[in-house]
Amino acid sequence: MSKQVSSLRRRVARIVRHALEHGTEVEIDGLGTFLPGRNQGFRFIAQTKSRVFIAYVEEDLAAAKKLYAAFEQRGFRPWLDRRKLLPGQNWPRAIETAIQASNFFVACFSQRSTCKRGTFHSELRFALNCAAQVPLDEIFFIPVRLDRCVVPRDISRKIQYVDLFPNWRDGVRTVVGVMKKQEENRKRKHLPLAG
Repeated sequence: MSKQVSSLRRRVARIVRHALEHGTEVEIDGLGTFLPGRNQGFRFIAQTKSRVFIAYVEEDLAAAKKLYAAFEQRGFRPWLDRRKLLPGQNWPRAIETAIQASNFFVACFSQRSTCKRGTFHSELRFALNCAAQVPLDEIFFIPVRLDRCVVPRDISRKIQYVDLFPNWRDGVRTVVGVMKKQEENRKRKHLPLAG
């Protein structure tokens, strides 16, 4: 191990220890959370919830936030740029890392998202590339329709989408059911969830 890596590890350990000594919890994404304990000790809670990346366009932020809340309420760990990106963070790299580390990628399609250029389509392409590395019998990429839009042909001819309209609750129940079943299948196969 190089001196540089060793020095970096000691620095990170000092930062974590300092935060814990001052009563601040420290979350390390994908690993877990260190919580301050009694007598300057700490507790560690490993992260075991499946990660769900939510892709959307700005105009559909309200629906994306609603999905975030629904997934969180049902025991998943959703990732939404508005909730997870930090000021000054290299957001393109953070988004790609979050997609790669996710167990599921939920793409929110709408009449707005299908015709708008930008980051959403870059995220779709990157996620489809990640999906190509997942075993064929596993589900990673889950398209959802927020309205009566046309899902891009490259996606709709290979992957079944779920409508979140006219009945939002039924659509979310379907998506959550698929993710829960996939979690069970992975546990049965004794495969790691992600990473």
